[in-house]
Amino acid sequence: MGQALDEWTGDGEATSERAHEPLLDGADVLAGLRKLPGGRELFELAFGRDDVELVGGAVRDLLLGRTPRELDVVVTDDAQGFAGELARRVGSLAGENPDERFESTFHERFRTALVWWDRGRIDIATRRAESYADDGALPEVEEGTPEQDLKRRDFTVNAIAVPLGGLRKGQLREPPDLPALDDLRAGRLRVLHDASFTDDPTRLLRLARYAARLELEIEPHTAELAARAVAAHALDTVSGARIGAELRLALSEPDAVGALAAMDGLGLLTALHPLLRLDREMIERALVLLGEDGRPDLLTIAALTLALALRAGDDPRAEIAALLGRLEFAGTDRDRVAAAATAVPSLVEELPAAERPSRLRAAVAGIPPEGVALAGGASEPASEPARRWLAELRYVRLAITGDDLIAAGVPEGPEIGRRLERALELRLDSELADGREAELQAALDA
Repeated sequence: MGQALDEWTGDGEATSERAHEPLLDGADVLAGLRKLPGGRELFELAFGRDDVELVGGAVRDLLLGRTPRELDVVVTDDAQGFAGELARRVGSLAGENPDERFESTFHERFRTALVWWDRGRIDIATRRAESYADDGALPEVEEGTPEQDLKRRDFTVNAIAVPLGGLRKGQLREPPDLPALDDLRAGRLRVLHDASFTDDPTRLLRLARYAARLELEIEPHTAELAARAVAAHALDTVSGARIGAELRLALSEPDAVGALAAMDGLGLLTALHPLLRLDREMIERALVLLGEDGRPDLLTIAALTLALALRAGDDPRAEIAALLGRLEFAGTDRDRVAAAATAVPSLVEELPAAERPSRLRAAVAGIPPEGVALAGGASEPASEPARRWLAELRYVRLAITGDDLIAAGVPEGPEIGRRLERALELRLDSELADGREAELQAALDA
């Protein structure tokens, strides 16, 4: 793990491109916020108040000249009331477009509220302090100071706030004893305290995501703390649901494979299951083959489980589905992943041997496109048949239907399907003349 870890810390040759780029300032953050969905409404609500701040990843991204995925706001109290008024204002704006919808929720335990709609998401939290009764437990929440609220963050680069109103409007704020802005300027990822990864081990997964997406180096002591937490099986103290949620966030990253590579470098994939393996080049080849109607996220997960598909017990499909079930993937998704992964070993053999398109269709029958693409990414001889099926042959359709056969006198029943299947095989193999009449005749002769 050491060599791979060096790629994500300052100990190796990799360096952060961000370390040489100047940060923007608080005025730029406010200017950027005004351009974002919901930004104008936030300023309207913050007018005349000195307790409304934009915090965390949104400030970080705007300082880096990036567009935040969502906005995080803190208020002194009554996050629910603030969210309700924000939802009303944003809803009025959304009402201009009948296709847009907005919703809001409130989580009483954590004193947080959420407003989201088609074009934006804004989290509102009551300023608070957090403590952890047990490793991996959800935090206990109590009223906190502005400094305590920043210090409950995961990494220093997220412990930055900017007031949206009052006398300090636009002035960047960081904890006085933490190098939040310095770390962001230097392109460093640093946890706020030594117990961070044991308090909340999901931060290990976020560490990898941020390192990959933001091109930040992991500060050496933080890397050491992460390695200790992984070795101590810290992830075992967290529910599968929370780990799965973080994993799905990684799969939604613009460079999901890069995020998983960072996780792999930190030893997190094998911590989730000893047989999870990442072959970045294979996944990238497979993603090129996958059509627009395929699921890149499910292909990537299926690729991670290939070793499990090969080396599990008598029922590898059930093993994979059980793993994904523990991580609370949707039932249809885990079944599709399991079907794709377990099909790859046989497809690697069968695809190159399918000399005719109809044989190729038979080889991939019932297999999700992610499995076909993975087989093509795993084996060069299987690559071209996989590409041909995914890009061309699977879209071939007959012009006739079962109704045409019934109208021609064929009784309803399984015979209809058999005759249509035979006609499609002939169409795929270019053994039919063009047109409905030729297809109908072939089906009647079958």
